[in-house]
Amino acid sequence: MRVLLSTYGSRGDVEPLVGLAVRLRELGAEVRVCAPPDEEFAQRLAGVGVPLVPVGQSARALTTAAPPPSSLSQRAAELIAGQLDAVTAAAEGCDALVATGVTPAAAGALSVAEKLGIHSVSVTFQQLTLPSPHRRPLEYPGRPFPPEVTDNRVLWDLDAESINALFGEALNTNRASIGLPPVDDVRAYVIGDRPWLATDQILDPWQERPDLDVVQTGAWILPDVRPLPAELAAFLDAGAPPVYVGFGSMPMHASANVAQVAIEAIRAQGRRALIRRGWADLALIDDRDDCFVVGEVNQQRLFGRVAAVVHHGGAGTTTTAALSGAPQVVVPQATDQPYWAGRVADLGIGAAHDGPTPTTESLSVALKTALTPETRARATAVAGAIRTDGAAVAAKLLLDAVRREKPSVSA
Repeated sequence: MRVLLSTYGSRGDVEPLVGLAVRLRELGAEVRVCAPPDEEFAQRLAGVGVPLVPVGQSARALTTAAPPPSSLSQRAAELIAGQLDAVTAAAEGCDALVATGVTPAAAGALSVAEKLGIHSVSVTFQQLTLPSPHRRPLEYPGRPFPPEVTDNRVLWDLDAESINALFGEALNTNRASIGLPPVDDVRAYVIGDRPWLATDQILDPWQERPDLDVVQTGAWILPDVRPLPAELAAFLDAGAPPVYVGFGSMPMHASANVAQVAIEAIRAQGRRALIRRGWADLALIDDRDDCFVVGEVNQQRLFGRVAAVVHHGGAGTTTTAALSGAPQVVVPQATDQPYWAGRVADLGIGAAHDGPTPTTESLSVALKTALTPETRARATAVAGAIRTDGAAVAAKLLLDAVRREKPSVSA
């Protein structure tokens, strides 16, 4: 059986597919991944023996560059066209397609599956794109909701209108080019009849709805056995556990100041600091030996050796830190990150920073909460409740579904 996993987004969109790909191969499937051509994505997939089919431009370049002159709708049209080209070629001979990533990319990939007549599944790594009367939808840049509207159901209707306005024409023009009929509701098309929510049930509990059949598989986590770099291991061994600071794929345009603020706040707690460069290119502010900077690193192994994790609140980093039992300080930057910050605070496993721009004082206050024995004890307790079999559950669900549709297909 052949499976194509398709995404366009940051490391947080690619990393879960690595876990799913490995579990699918263990069940006898042949797997390939369509993703942006960033070197770190290619290396990560190559490390587990899964080929990368590049699509579109570098996600890092797109994220860290100045805003382009083209509109969001124009960028969506380019992205969908690229998806149709790359995914169509990659999906040849496949039995199933798993689509995730930004909405236009997922819509393009699902259109390819529709055209080829292969089984498809739409997946999200956070529930905020799934309509729910219990919370507001996310707002798109330049399209704020009317401040007088507070009914969540009405806001979700407005969300569907925004998505159609931003992506509908681009999607339907590209669909027409491959002989497919237009889509009236882009959001409903991407979500599908039975979307998958690949998040942990403790960190991200989904409230059942009779009109939306969501399958929560658990987070797609692949155990990472890579050793820590020798110099990093030596730094960890040389003193008390440091506080880790990293903002993943967030550009953090004021990165120099962010690094200084973080290091000063950590030193104010009498702690050492461990800074990850990330897409913000964070760096040390002086040559004192109480700080260390790292690049790509095994976070699963590292987070078990730190006093706390200061991060942006991406779903993957939040889950990894929680699984490691590390207290967290979430400094949310965009999209779903305020939600994850709230979940960390609600669970008592860390602190949610108020807003995306920390000061030495505000971060010090958050760190004081995260570094208490009570927060550490709660983080340890929650870590023991998080399931790690989400990717295996999803892999079996997918292959079983394909076999039911095509009983003659063998692995």
